[in-house]
Amino acid sequence: MPFSTAQIAAGANYTLESYAKNDPIDQITVAHRTLDILIQGKEESIFGNGIFNEKLFVSNDSNYQNYSGADQVTYNERDPNRFAKFQYYSNHEGFWFDEDRLIANGISIDDEGVAVPSSTEKVQLVNLFKTSWQALKQGTQEGLALEVLQNGSQSAKAVPGLDHIISTTPGTGDVVGGINASTSTYWRNNASMAIPLNGVVAAMDAMWDACMRYGGGLPTKIVCGQAFLNAYKAEAKIEVNRQIIVTPKGGTALDPGVSTVYYKGLEVVWDPTFELLDAKLGAITYPWTKRCYFINENFLKFRPLPGQWMKKRKPEKLPDRYVTYYAQTSKYGLTAKKRNAHAVLSIA
Repeated sequence: MPFSTAQIAAGANYTLESYAKNDPIDQITVAHRTLDILIQGKEESIFGNGIFNEKLFVSNDSNYQNYSGADQVTYNERDPNRFAKFQYYSNHEGFWFDEDRLIANGISIDDEGVAVPSSTEKVQLVNLFKTSWQALKQGTQEGLALEVLQNGSQSAKAVPGLDHIISTTPGTGDVVGGINASTSTYWRNNASMAIPLNGVVAAMDAMWDACMRYGGGLPTKIVCGQAFLNAYKAEAKIEVNRQIIVTPKGGTALDPGVSTVYYKGLEVVWDPTFELLDAKLGAITYPWTKRCYFINENFLKFRPLPGQWMKKRKPEKLPDRYVTYYAQTSKYGLTAKKRNAHAVLSIA
């Protein structure tokens, strides 16, 4: 049967261009810095009956008292432990090839399994698969990077992410891990919203202190949007950073550019995914580009299920379509065991 224009074009892209010599230059993928942080600290975990229980210590139940001589003292029962319950979620990315597209790329399929592919067919198949898997991988990364930032309201099948666990409105009825933060004050993250542009450092100082007060340690990572980073840079320029560069022709040059920005020894990391999410969501109360997160990795964990992380799939062909399918799936959860160890900030 004759090929369609689209099939011929697809075949030309893979067979006539220089894919065999050079990889295609990625024009669209951005860095996903928050996802990188979560993945680097991931812990494979069992979700018994679909639930992972984070063990919390919520109260001393103290009955501290003074006494003298033979004074009567009292005793009480203690129940200081609670469980925060988190579910796991699943994602999928897949692609398919129909026979005509493969033929347009110089690849023939033999269902009998006895054909020997030519060297040209092998090269074409490798190139086709390489770019297809690259697109699948990057599509998965972008989808997951956007998912772990959102609060889960976009889909009941999506993991409740940073906007859920580190809420912009703590204490207003947030139920995280089955615990209601409006009644359980220990289960509230720190937040400082609508910060004036000349008050960024002061707000960061206040949130740092709040994380230290109950957090059990210092924040370990700081991620933010571009607008917040620019506001922080503008205020931080009170402390001048100059770099003197020796030029090839002799003499020196002055570079006022700032390559890296820090707060209390931690790099303030810009995550371009924040702006991607703003473009997707449109107008919201606290745009992501204006946000900053203090994260303590000891109390926030990305938990893939054993054997279920980035799992390659090869579904069977459908009887009514001459199409070959390929996919990748993952099962994972995002859990917290101390919300007051984290903070979210946003400039006005």
